[in-house]
Formats: sequence, structure tokens, C-alpha cells
Amino acid sequence: MHYPSLAAFLTDGKAALAKGPIALILLEDDVEVGSTVRHHLDAGFRSVITFGVPDIRLPDNLPANVHNVDFDMASKDALLKVVNSVIELAPAQWIYYGYNTEYIFYPFCEHRAIGEMLAFHTEERRDAVLTYVVDLYAGDLDASPNAVSLDDAHMDKSGYYALARKDTVDDFAERQLDFFGGLRWRFEEHVPLPRRRIDRISIFRAKPGLRLRADHTFNDPEYNTYACPWHNSITAALGSFRTAKALKRNPVSSAEIKTFRWHNSAPFEWHSQQLLDLGLMEPGQWF
Repeated sequence: MHYPSLAAFLTDGKAALAKGPIALILLEDDVEVGSTVRHHLDAGFRSVITFGVPDIRLPDNLPANVHNVDFDMASKDALLKVVNSVIELAPAQWIYYGYNTEYIFYPFCEHRAIGEMLAFHTEERRDAVLTYVVDLYAGDLDASPNAVSLDDAHMDKSGYYALARKDTVDDFAERQLDFFGGLRWRFEEHVPLPRRRIDRISIFRAKPGLRLRADHTFNDPEYNTYACPWHNSITAALGSFRTAKALKRNPVSSAEIKTFRWHNSAPFEWHSQQLLDLGLMEPGQWF
């Protein structure tokens, strides 16, 4: 189903939000749109909704649960407008948001659907899943000048760290950390300070009054926590080419970066076990 504007979708597309989990795919360009949509369909999302300018075309023969909304993701506060508008219309539904060339992974995702994981997470009285944005990049930038290659994807196997997060009264926030690493850490001189964190609450359950903020946190502090008070909780990861794309698109950084590979690079295996082994995902009590 195609909608000519966000307003039209919010009026006529409510059926797509009636039952989750729901995936919102934000299209910044036309790179790997098809593989991004199919990855999330394979994960088991009941609805996959894309948002992008009309020039970005989706592949043909997609199933009926894929919806396309014309919306300029380069416009001001585009992320907040999309996500917060959907929250209003999908109370109690689980929602995921990510960009094209970002691929969701969660513990044991090769054998268990996203709905199974979220059913367990709900039983654990958790309403949000902390996700780490794990930067992916092409191993050979001469062969892949835009830094995107599914067949030659690499990632950093070390260099990740966390710092205590301060809350609004300048005290340490309970069970909240700021996470760093990947290309945003190695090439931080090209990345504005507010964009260097790699933590994101990419999966959450909508409720009245919930709002996503510009720094990828929510106005409910509990949604921003990495675990519940009594034990570890499930976390997930996004394999993301987005930072690599941006660094190669920018003329200044592109001229200085001849390769993203270094001694701690490893081929990305497109499997949750690799991310679990590297400590970039947490199964919590789910096995």
C-alpha cells in the first residue's frame, strides 16, 4: 500500500498499526532498500512501513504487509515526526525503527521470530529493548566506494566502551549508560559530539504520552535503561552501514579515509552468535 504523505498514512493507514510488532524503515537514500525490507520481513514483523521521498522506489512483488509512505527524511525533525506520530496511533504495540542499510539482530534470531523475543520481554515486565548500533563497512572501498557491501561487510571486534550517564539534575542516571565505539569512535574528528553514541532504543512498546527525543532516548527514563533492577535484560544490535556511508559521502572525511579496516576488523558473519560472543548483545534470561 502506498500513501502520498505522512498525514495520509496517519488517516488511512491505521490498519497497518493494529497489530505488532511493527517495523518503521526510514529511507535516507536508495542504497540496499530491498535487502533492508526483506531482512525485517524475515525477522517476523507483522507490518513493515517505509518512509522516504517518492524517488526512492521499493522492489516489486513485496507482500501486502509492506507499506510505503512518501516523506522527506531530510526534513527538520523527520525522525521525531514519524516515530512520535506512530506512537500516538499504536498504543501497546511493539515498534522498531531503523534506517535503510541497518539490519536488526537479536539473540537467536536465526531460529526465533521477533514476536517470540518480545513476548518473553513483555513477561519480564520490560517495555523497551536497548540496541547497539554496530558499524558495518565494506572491506574494499575501491570496489565499494559508498562503503556498503553485504558480501564484504566488516565490523570492529573491539574498541567498545560505556560511560556513566548523568540525568537532568546532574546525578548519575540509574541503569543508564552512554555507549561508544566503532567508526564513530575511530573517526570521531569527523563526527559531531552529539552523534558519537552507539546506543539506541530501537525497539519499544508504545503508550500514551511516550515521546522519542532527538538523542534517541525517550521521555520515560525506564525506557532508556539497559536492564531491569533484578537481573540482566535482553539487548539487541543493529548492523549498520549508515556511519560508513556518511563518512564516505562527506568530501572532507572521504578524502582522508582510504580504508575502514584496521587490526581489529573482522568479517561480519550475519549471525547473532558473533555479536553474542563479542558482548554486543545480551540474552538476559532467554535461552
